[in-house]
Amino acid sequence: MRILYNLSPNHSKKVRKHKDIKFVIIHYTGMQSEIESIKRLKNPKSKVSCHFLINRKGEIILMVKEKFIAWHAGKSRWKNFKNLNYCSIGIELVNKGHQYGYQYFTQKQIKSLIVLCKKLKRKYKIKSGNFLGHSDISPLRKVDPGEKFPWKKLSSHKIGNWYKQKRKSVKGDLKIKKSKFFKNLHKLGYRYFSSHQKSYANAKIIKIFQQRYSPNHVTGKLDLKTFRISEFLKH
Repeated sequence: MRILYNLSPNHSKKVRKHKDIKFVIIHYTGMQSEIESIKRLKNPKSKVSCHFLINRKGEIILMVKEKFIAWHAGKSRWKNFKNLNYCSIGIELVNKGHQYGYQYFTQKQIKSLIVLCKKLKRKYKIKSGNFLGHSDISPLRKVDPGEKFPWKKLSSHKIGNWYKQKRKSVKGDLKIKKSKFFKNLHKLGYRYFSSHQKSYANAKIIKIFQQRYSPNHVTGKLDLKTFRISEFLKH
Protein backbone atom coordinates (compact mmCIF):
# COMPACT_ATOMS: atom_id res chain seq x y z
CA MET A 1 0.00 0.00 0.00
CA ARG A 2 1.57 3.25 -1.19
CA ILE A 3 1.06 6.29 1.03
CA LEU A 4 1.89 9.85 0.00
CA TYR A 5 2.77 12.52 2.59
CA ASN A 6 1.25 16.00 2.83
CA LEU A 7 1.39 16.74 6.54
CA SER A 8 -0.91 19.16 8.33
CA PRO A 9 0.06 21.14 11.46
CA ASN A 10 -3.49 20.77 12.78
CA HIS A 11 -3.17 18.18 15.51
CA SER A 12 -2.48 17.86 19.20
CA LYS A 13 1.16 17.82 20.29
CA LYS A 14 0.50 15.08 22.82
CA VAL A 15 1.27 11.54 21.66
CA ARG A 16 -1.49 9.04 22.41
CA LYS A 17 -1.05 5.39 23.25
CA HIS A 18 -1.57 2.61 20.73
CA LYS A 19 -4.40 1.15 22.83
CA ASP A 20 -6.29 4.47 22.85
CA ILE A 21 -7.25 4.10 19.19
CA LYS A 22 -10.59 2.30 19.06
CA PHE A 23 -12.50 3.82 16.12
CA VAL A 24 -12.13 4.81 12.49
CA ILE A 25 -14.37 7.67 11.38
CA ILE A 26 -15.13 8.11 7.67
CA HIS A 27 -15.91 11.56 6.21
CA TYR A 28 -16.25 13.26 2.88
CA THR A 29 -14.43 16.53 2.26
CA GLY A 30 -17.55 18.43 1.15
CA MET A 31 -15.58 20.97 -0.88
CA GLN A 32 -15.39 21.83 -4.57
CA SER A 33 -11.97 20.32 -5.22
CA GLU A 34 -9.17 18.21 -3.79
CA ILE A 35 -6.84 21.24 -3.81
CA GLU A 36 -9.28 23.33 -1.75
CA SER A 37 -9.84 20.43 0.65
CA ILE A 38 -6.13 19.97 1.32
CA LYS A 39 -5.65 23.73 1.75
CA ARG A 40 -8.32 23.78 4.43
CA LEU A 41 -7.02 20.66 6.16
CA LYS A 42 -3.57 22.28 6.38
CA ASN A 43 -4.64 25.82 7.27
CA PRO A 44 -3.97 26.48 11.00
CA LYS A 45 -6.90 28.94 11.05
CA SER A 46 -9.40 26.24 10.05
CA LYS A 47 -8.52 24.05 13.04
CA VAL A 48 -9.61 20.92 11.15
CA SER A 49 -7.61 17.97 9.86
CA CYS A 50 -7.64 14.23 9.28
CA HIS A 51 -5.16 11.40 9.45
CA PHE A 52 -5.69 10.19 5.87
CA LEU A 53 -7.22 11.66 2.74
CA ILE A 54 -8.15 9.46 -0.23
CA ASN A 55 -8.59 11.29 -3.52
CA ARG A 56 -10.73 10.36 -6.51
CA LYS A 57 -7.81 8.45 -8.07
CA GLY A 58 -7.56 6.26 -4.97
CA GLU A 59 -4.29 7.80 -3.78
CA ILE A 60 -3.87 7.68 0.00
CA ILE A 61 -2.35 10.80 1.55
CA LEU A 62 -1.14 10.89 5.15
CA MET A 63 -1.91 14.28 6.70
CA VAL A 64 -1.54 13.59 10.43
CA LYS A 65 0.48 10.75 11.87
CA GLU A 66 -1.66 8.17 13.66
CA LYS A 67 0.00 8.75 17.03
CA PHE A 68 -1.37 12.32 17.13
CA ILE A 69 -4.97 13.44 17.64
CA ALA A 70 -6.33 14.96 14.43
CA TRP A 71 -9.25 17.41 14.56
CA HIS A 72 -11.87 15.66 12.46
CA ALA A 73 -14.76 14.50 14.66
CA GLY A 74 -15.66 17.62 16.65
CA LYS A 75 -18.50 17.41 19.13
CA SER A 76 -19.48 13.75 18.96
CA ARG A 77 -20.81 10.76 20.88
CA TRP A 78 -21.00 7.02 20.36
CA LYS A 79 -22.12 4.72 23.16
CA ASN A 80 -20.26 5.99 26.24
CA PHE A 81 -17.54 7.75 24.25
CA LYS A 82 -17.59 11.53 23.89
CA ASN A 83 -15.53 13.79 21.61
CA LEU A 84 -14.13 10.93 19.55
CA ASN A 85 -11.06 12.76 18.22
CA TYR A 86 -9.07 11.34 21.11
CA CYS A 87 -9.81 7.68 20.37
CA SER A 88 -10.18 7.60 16.59
CA ILE A 89 -8.50 7.84 13.21
CA GLY A 90 -10.19 10.13 10.69
CA ILE A 91 -10.31 9.34 6.96
CA GLU A 92 -11.51 11.95 4.44
CA LEU A 93 -12.72 10.92 0.99
CA VAL A 94 -12.60 13.62 -1.68
CA ASN A 95 -16.22 14.29 -2.64
CA LYS A 96 -18.05 17.57 -3.28
CA GLY A 97 -20.72 16.54 -0.80
CA HIS A 98 -24.37 17.50 -0.60
CA GLN A 99 -23.68 21.24 -0.75
CA TYR A 100 -21.70 21.32 -4.01
CA GLY A 101 -22.99 18.33 -5.99
CA TYR A 102 -22.79 15.02 -4.13
CA GLN A 103 -20.92 12.38 -6.15
CA TYR A 104 -20.70 8.62 -6.09
CA PHE A 105 -17.39 7.55 -4.59
CA THR A 106 -15.03 6.09 -7.18
CA GLN A 107 -14.17 2.39 -7.27
CA LYS A 108 -10.51 3.29 -6.78
CA GLN A 109 -11.37 5.32 -3.67
CA ILE A 110 -13.35 2.51 -2.10
CA LYS A 111 -10.72 -0.09 -2.99
CA SER A 112 -8.00 2.01 -1.31
CA LEU A 113 -10.26 2.69 1.66
CA ILE A 114 -10.86 -1.03 2.21
CA VAL A 115 -7.12 -1.77 2.07
CA LEU A 116 -6.36 1.06 4.52
CA CYS A 117 -9.17 0.07 6.91
CA LYS A 118 -8.02 -3.55 6.97
CA LYS A 119 -4.52 -2.42 7.85
CA LEU A 120 -5.79 -0.15 10.66
CA LYS A 121 -8.11 -2.88 11.93
CA ARG A 122 -5.23 -5.34 12.30
CA LYS A 123 -2.80 -2.80 13.72
CA TYR A 124 -5.10 -1.43 16.44
CA LYS A 125 -7.44 -4.43 16.87
CA ILE A 126 -10.44 -2.26 15.98
CA LYS A 127 -13.84 -3.97 16.17
CA SER A 128 -15.83 -4.21 12.94
CA GLY A 129 -18.65 -2.16 14.46
CA ASN A 130 -16.25 0.68 15.31
CA PHE A 131 -15.89 1.80 11.71
CA LEU A 132 -18.36 4.67 11.63
CA GLY A 133 -19.44 7.64 9.56
CA HIS A 134 -19.21 11.23 10.78
CA SER A 135 -23.01 11.31 10.68
CA ASP A 136 -23.22 8.34 13.09
CA ILE A 137 -21.32 10.17 15.82
CA SER A 138 -22.59 13.71 15.09
CA PRO A 139 -26.06 13.15 13.58
CA LEU A 140 -27.42 16.62 14.32
CA ARG A 141 -24.51 18.39 12.61
CA LYS A 142 -23.21 16.10 9.88
CA VAL A 143 -24.54 14.01 6.99
CA ASP A 144 -21.28 12.58 5.63
CA PRO A 145 -20.33 10.22 4.14
CA GLY A 146 -24.01 10.09 3.07
CA GLU A 147 -26.34 7.74 1.27
CA LYS A 148 -23.97 7.08 -1.66
CA PHE A 149 -21.33 5.57 0.59
CA PRO A 150 -21.26 1.73 0.16
CA TRP A 151 -21.50 0.52 3.76
CA LYS A 152 -22.92 -2.82 2.61
CA LYS A 153 -19.84 -3.48 0.45
CA LEU A 154 -17.47 -2.54 3.28
CA SER A 155 -19.32 -4.85 5.67
CA SER A 156 -18.51 -7.79 3.38
CA HIS A 157 -14.87 -7.08 4.33
CA LYS A 158 -15.82 -6.90 8.03
CA ILE A 159 -15.56 -3.11 8.04
CA GLY A 160 -18.63 -1.54 9.65
CA ASN A 161 -21.89 -3.21 10.62
CA TRP A 162 -24.66 -4.29 8.29
CA TYR A 163 -27.84 -6.22 8.96
CA LYS A 164 -28.87 -9.75 8.09
CA GLN A 165 -32.47 -9.94 7.01
CA LYS A 166 -34.49 -12.48 8.92
CA ARG A 167 -37.89 -14.00 8.27
CA LYS A 168 -39.72 -11.95 10.80
CA SER A 169 -43.01 -10.15 10.39
CA VAL A 170 -43.47 -6.81 12.09
CA LYS A 171 -47.06 -5.86 12.80
CA GLY A 172 -48.75 -3.36 15.03
CA ASP A 173 -48.89 0.34 15.72
CA LEU A 174 -45.78 2.33 14.75
CA LYS A 175 -46.46 4.75 17.60
CA ILE A 176 -45.83 1.90 20.01
CA LYS A 177 -42.77 0.77 18.04
CA LYS A 178 -41.18 4.23 17.94
CA SER A 179 -39.99 3.92 21.52
CA LYS A 180 -38.55 0.49 20.76
CA PHE A 181 -36.86 1.81 17.62
CA PHE A 182 -34.96 4.45 19.58
CA LYS A 183 -34.05 1.90 22.22
CA ASN A 184 -32.55 -0.21 19.43
CA LEU A 185 -30.56 2.80 18.19
CA HIS A 186 -29.35 3.55 21.70
CA LYS A 187 -28.15 -0.04 22.01
CA LEU A 188 -26.29 0.29 18.70
CA GLY A 189 -24.52 3.43 19.89
CA TYR A 190 -26.50 6.40 18.57
CA ARG A 191 -27.10 9.31 20.93
CA TYR A 192 -28.61 12.85 20.76
CA PHE A 193 -32.27 11.90 20.82
CA SER A 194 -35.18 11.43 23.19
CA SER A 195 -37.28 8.30 22.88
CA HIS A 196 -39.96 9.87 25.07
CA GLN A 197 -40.93 12.91 23.01
CA LYS A 198 -41.22 13.95 19.40
CA SER A 199 -38.53 16.35 18.28
CA TYR A 200 -36.56 17.64 15.30
CA ALA A 201 -33.54 15.71 16.60
CA ASN A 202 -35.42 12.42 16.40
CA ALA A 203 -36.42 13.01 12.76
CA LYS A 204 -32.85 13.95 11.88
CA ILE A 205 -31.50 10.76 13.45
CA ILE A 206 -34.06 8.59 11.63
CA LYS A 207 -32.84 10.17 8.37
CA ILE A 208 -29.17 9.59 9.25
CA PHE A 209 -29.93 5.96 10.11
CA GLN A 210 -31.74 5.51 6.78
CA GLN A 211 -28.87 7.10 4.84
CA ARG A 212 -26.60 4.39 6.16
CA TYR A 213 -28.82 1.31 6.25
CA SER A 214 -31.57 2.08 3.72
CA PRO A 215 -29.95 4.49 1.25
CA ASN A 216 -32.68 4.15 -1.40
CA HIS A 217 -35.37 5.01 1.14
CA VAL A 218 -34.35 8.18 2.98
CA THR A 219 -37.48 9.93 4.28
CA GLY A 220 -36.69 10.93 7.86
CA LYS A 221 -39.89 9.17 8.90
CA LEU A 222 -40.12 5.94 10.83
CA ASP A 223 -41.80 3.17 8.85
CA LEU A 224 -41.90 -0.60 9.19
CA LYS A 225 -38.90 -1.14 6.92
CA THR A 226 -36.70 1.20 8.99
CA PHE A 227 -37.96 -0.34 12.23
CA ARG A 228 -37.22 -3.85 10.97
CA ILE A 229 -33.64 -2.91 10.10
CA SER A 230 -33.10 -1.64 13.65
CA GLU A 231 -34.44 -4.96 14.94
CA PHE A 232 -32.09 -6.96 12.70
CA LEU A 233 -29.09 -4.85 13.79
CA LYS A 234 -29.63 -5.02 17.54
CA HIS A 235 -28.85 -8.75 17.70
